[in-house]
Amino acid sequence: MPADIIAFKHILESIGDVLLVAVSKTKPNSDIEALYAAGQRDFGENYVQELVDKHASLPEDIRWHFIGHLQSNKVKYIAPFVHMIHGVDSIKLLQEVNKQAIKANRVIDCLLQMHIAQEETKFGLDAAELNSILDQLHAFPHVRIRGLMGMASFTENQAQVKKEFAQLKQYFDAAQARLASPAFDTLSMGMSGDYQLAIEQGSTLVRIGSLLFGARQYQ
Repeated sequence: MPADIIAFKHILESIGDVLLVAVSKTKPNSDIEALYAAGQRDFGENYVQELVDKHASLPEDIRWHFIGHLQSNKVKYIAPFVHMIHGVDSIKLLQEVNKQAIKANRVIDCLLQMHIAQEETKFGLDAAELNSILDQLHAFPHVRIRGLMGMASFTENQAQVKKEFAQLKQYFDAAQARLASPAFDTLSMGMSGDYQLAIEQGSTLVRIGSLLFGARQYQ
């Protein structure tokens, strides 16, 4: 299904100052180009090779967000150009991002991923792990931690989703107060099915795919 420009404009109107990352994984370049022509610049990808290929063939001023679970051995492929890495969920990954950022002569923006959902399959840090990483940020000068991200449970129970988003907001507020850094300004939560609730709970960045591009198409 082609990119839905009408839906795109409606979403922009509804989210106000919240940053929209259009989740373009598995979608053809033509869909991305349609949203680009309408003014969208932030796009999110889950797969390293797909991101590398799209970066090479699409406009240079696109801000590419890696939003999937990133393996340490693949950081090197996106470190030269990625705008933000959303899913840093371990010290090991943070170390590798810093290492590859040094090689690329860059400082890479990252979000720390928190585990807030009931499902055990979702990745992320707990509160103790978050605090441990915050204590060690001085060791990673080529990484700029911009905030936190998290994904709520996949459920129709809106009260449960709201509770999980509220928990993430509490983590964010505590980390923001602790770091006292103006760069720590991003709370990424909310996708196509729950972005309005996420914004109500304080999200500053939403990741929306199916509302813009239709259902995912896997090869």
